[in-house]
Amino acid sequence: MFDSHAHYDDRAYDEDREALFERMFSEERLSGILTIGCSERSSREAIRLANKYPQVYAAVGFHPDHAEQVDVSVVESLLQEPKVVAIGEIGLDYYYETPARDVQQKAFRAQLELAEKTGYPVIIHDRDAHGDVLSIIKEFPTVRGVFHSYSGSVEMAEILLKMGWYISFSGVVTFKNARHALEVAKMVPDDRFLTETDCPYLTPVPFRGKRNDSGKMYFTVEKLAELRGVPFQTIEHQSEENARRLFGIEG
Repeated sequence: MFDSHAHYDDRAYDEDREALFERMFSEERLSGILTIGCSERSSREAIRLANKYPQVYAAVGFHPDHAEQVDVSVVESLLQEPKVVAIGEIGLDYYYETPARDVQQKAFRAQLELAEKTGYPVIIHDRDAHGDVLSIIKEFPTVRGVFHSYSGSVEMAEILLKMGWYISFSGVVTFKNARHALEVAKMVPDDRFLTETDCPYLTPVPFRGKRNDSGKMYFTVEKLAELRGVPFQTIEHQSEENARRLFGIEG
């Protein structure tokens, strides 16, 4: 399994981070992890972890929660690190209405401009902002990437797929109320889906409510296999192949 979206800089792992990595790579079905930056601090920590563990890679960028802190020159400099494979996570989050929408949109466009300039794929965060996210990415037709923990409609997914984007599924597909995610999971082509944890968040059933980690992605892969009517190993291999292709990771 390749976990295409994790947050191992999070304080939830401060007490056992090293032991967890050792266990996951020795005992779990894990071939790789992409740990994601949300600010300058977390981006630098993602790089540190990627440099420490051969199976770990990093993405760098400013999450919409940190839109007021965006410094594109910092992101551009961090892209020079050899194990950085993407810009992210970036996007829009209207759930709390803070920072202001115009501030988030400016930060989003600035990082998409950097992706356009450098050719790096992007990792999109889209929460309660589907229309504006779709409108803004259309301004950058050469930029590609993945919508992480997809929460949009089938209709939006169809548009994204035609544009060349990937769609990633998290533990949400194991939740009882995940109707849209389940519908999309059934229709995404074999070469366009990724799997992720978004850990320590979005822990799949039967561990919902507890801290998530990459080893628990097993239950997400299992659910996707059930939905698509294929063996577990098929989802495992397809999602890893897709992640490595998108992010340019050899394997």
